[in-house]
Amino acid sequence: MAIKYRGETFSGYNKPKATPSHPSKSHAVLAKVGKVIKLIRFGQKGAKGSPKGTKRNKAWRARHAKNIARGKLSAAYWAAKVKW
Repeated sequence: MAIKYRGETFSGYNKPKATPSHPSKSHAVLAKVGKVIKLIRFGQKGAKGSPKGTKRNKAWRARHAKNIARGKLSAAYWAAKVKW
């Protein structure tokens, strides 16, 4: 089920994809919570995450904990899920 939104094609709601042609963000997701639909771009291009449990990973998650807790309509939630 391909979904077209603002000129981009997504494989479905809440399914992140890499965006190699975007100049600054590495991923995009068409997030949907209830009736709210939002295009979210997230992730610094070229940045690498760290495996779970490492000091770097824990520090990143602690720094962004409030934004991650906002849920599927926040970029930090998707960055934590996909990159970190």
